[in-house]
Amino acid sequence: MAWLYANEDEMSDTSSALTRQEAPNKLGLLKVFQKTMARRPRIAVVGSANIDLTTFTDKFPNPGETIFGQKFDLGFGGKGANQAVAARLCGADVFMVARVGSDLFGPATIENFKKLGIDTAHVKQVEGLSSGVAPIFVEPNGQNRILVVKGANDSLKAADVDAAADMLKAADCIVLQFEIPLETVYYTIAFARKHGIRCIVNPAPAQPVEMRALADLDYFVPNESEAAAVTGVPVRNVGDAKQCAQKLMTGGIRRVIITLGANGSLIAGPGISEHVAPFSVKSIDSSGAGDAFIGSFAVFLAEGVPELEAVRRANLYAGLSTTGVGTQKSFYDRARFDAEWAVQGRR
Repeated sequence: MAWLYANEDEMSDTSSALTRQEAPNKLGLLKVFQKTMARRPRIAVVGSANIDLTTFTDKFPNPGETIFGQKFDLGFGGKGANQAVAARLCGADVFMVARVGSDLFGPATIENFKKLGIDTAHVKQVEGLSSGVAPIFVEPNGQNRILVVKGANDSLKAADVDAAADMLKAADCIVLQFEIPLETVYYTIAFARKHGIRCIVNPAPAQPVEMRALADLDYFVPNESEAAAVTGVPVRNVGDAKQCAQKLMTGGIRRVIITLGANGSLIAGPGISEHVAPFSVKSIDSSGAGDAFIGSFAVFLAEGVPELEAVRRANLYAGLSTTGVGTQKSFYDRARFDAEWAVQGRR
């Protein structure tokens, strides 16, 4: 754990406390360390966990035909899990509320969370259901075909949110997506509103929504296609994004952030409608960039970073995630991110 000091005077006070000749006052030292140590943000993710099964092949088989593939990759995915991993790598204490299947992938998913330091007290296996999986078939030209089987993700219910209530009440922010039942999403938004907890919703994959259920939502964070699907307003440029965001806010949402891929992002709310420029990175694979943005943004806000700067930082974190292949495997840890921010954040 890194020790962060608010200023040099506090660091000096701590040093003198440690070097005095008299017997140390353990309670006093504890108070000094508690004062000087920055508290980790607490992020709760209520959402999905999938397994990505990617097969690379020269061609797709014909009906009834069996062929050899070239390469296979198995990775941990799901938008909820990706966002939780991004938040954890950015330095937060992360708590996951999710459901996995009673197959081989269920325990592996839970173990992956534990290995990364994500709290799994409310990640449960569901008997008789498969874990969420995404078989992906990729041709040499990059063309792919994807099937998503939601499996146990579809069994995450309001009662499971209630069972995690004590943990959720202690969170600085609750993060949600649309890979779980919408009824559970709406229930969790209402829970966050009732208890005064910041809530971020990523409407992915895009579906029709009940705008009344999103009233007073803190942050609604779609990409261009998701924003267009929810509002019916095409998003082809920054001007379109501003119109789309305004329509969402008219429905009662407090803040809208539309991620624009290589064009950065747009943040809109009372008194603000601003395009936030992207950073220059050498992109290889954009998979999971939106999840990287949301997970990191939740952490930066919880740390007290001003809103607009938090969006800029999340832009960079998402951009950096595209410099590697895959989702969770391409996310930067906090030390690597801070080193990049020290250089690029000044520009």
